[in-house]
Amino acid sequence: MPVQAAQWTEFLSCPICYNEFDENVHKPISLGCSHTVCKTCLNKLHRKACPFDQTAINTDIDVLPVNFALLQLVGAQVPDHQSIKLSNLGENKHYEVAKKCVEDLALYLKPLSGGKGVASLNQSALSRPMQRKLVTLVNCQLVEQEGRVRAMRAARSLGERTVTELILQHQNPQQLSANLWAAVRARGCQFLGPAMQEEALKLVLLALEDGSALSRKVLVLFVVQRLEPRFPQASKTSIGHVVQLLYRASCFKVTKRDEDSSLMQLKEEFRSYEALRREHDAQIVHIAMEAGLRISPEQWSSLLYGDLAHKSHMQSIIDKLQSPESFAKSVQELTIVLQRTGDPANLNRLRPHLELLANIDPNPDAVSPTWEQLENAMVAVKTVVHGLVDFIQNYSRKGHETPQPQPNSKYKTSMCRDLRQQGGCPRGTNCTFLCGLYLSCLLLIPFSLVKIYVCAAKRVETCFSSQFFHLLEEPRE
Repeated sequence: MPVQAAQWTEFLSCPICYNEFDENVHKPISLGCSHTVCKTCLNKLHRKACPFDQTAINTDIDVLPVNFALLQLVGAQVPDHQSIKLSNLGENKHYEVAKKCVEDLALYLKPLSGGKGVASLNQSALSRPMQRKLVTLVNCQLVEQEGRVRAMRAARSLGERTVTELILQHQNPQQLSANLWAAVRARGCQFLGPAMQEEALKLVLLALEDGSALSRKVLVLFVVQRLEPRFPQASKTSIGHVVQLLYRASCFKVTKRDEDSSLMQLKEEFRSYEALRREHDAQIVHIAMEAGLRISPEQWSSLLYGDLAHKSHMQSIIDKLQSPESFAKSVQELTIVLQRTGDPANLNRLRPHLELLANIDPNPDAVSPTWEQLENAMVAVKTVVHGLVDFIQNYSRKGHETPQPQPNSKYKTSMCRDLRQQGGCPRGTNCTFLCGLYLSCLLLIPFSLVKIYVCAAKRVETCFSSQFFHLLEEPRE
């Protein structure tokens, strides 16, 4: 029975005996399938196959080279030359160059702290997705044919992510958000905010989850009527645009009727909130990609959910929508971005390397690369990753800080329109406005003059006075 593989952050210890790799007893040996096990455990295997996926080990274990890219991360010295004998001298030279590139890249994974055998990568110059992809590359066994195929795919994936991160580094987050919603509206769709959109989708599901078929007009009216007590700003137009978003995502089975409105029925696979929401989110991501926008999973989570807890969900959607052509298209988009900025970091020099990586076949059944192709790919990926790190450290205003979740970030920081105009909030506990302006001005108000209002969204009592409303040029009795 296969053994459960370790977490990706535990790449510095043997996943069988849990001992940290070292250069004496527990030397790391990477297999063709990209699993890495210490030599002691490999010698104890009852059958010559990977204990995780049962892939046959075709090369003698004593011939497989030690993974010095990993060993250097636990303090071992990498020898200048290793006794690896391939079929000819030319292959040896290509192998040595490729191996050295991987070892140089692995230094970006050097842990700053952490428990035994577990890397703590929070302070790395690379983002989490880049770290994961780099760990995949570092665990590839280059002397094995399958390992070389995997290394080529890992290099391509690293290059593609590098382009995405360079584009993200050049974008203005505020302008990005405006461009996204403009693209959504241009397609006759709308996003009403995290809380209201969620409720609208749940009401669509409530109306249609039993297989009912309704006309668009009836469906929209049903959602508006149910939504109005909590969200008075809900209108037939705005909800119609939400339904249009689901229609674009092919969530409905539409039945046409003569001289009458068509009937809309939810397809069976979308009759749960999770499935419907995933397709809804995927459609918005698809619209963004069509508009040439590149948005990180963290930004997506914040935009669609108002928090940072849905990064993995959004990353999986982005990955699924990627196509082999996406990489080459992203390289072109990066070139346009660099033309607008003047390219102070000379990132345009990376374009030939990125184009080489974009031409790698991502198919798992791709033909095994030649040794020269392997060397060229490893040199290319090393160059582009170094270029990204150099840009982040020396040219980027954003730096490499990971966005920190803001407390209660799902709530808006602007004041509630109904509270501001009418003096009360009809949404009750479902209000998503923080009324931050009231809170910030509160310190200026003498306590003796205040009267209590309850901001239900935060369930915090906040204080206002007639003087406060005068500041807003909205005097009240």
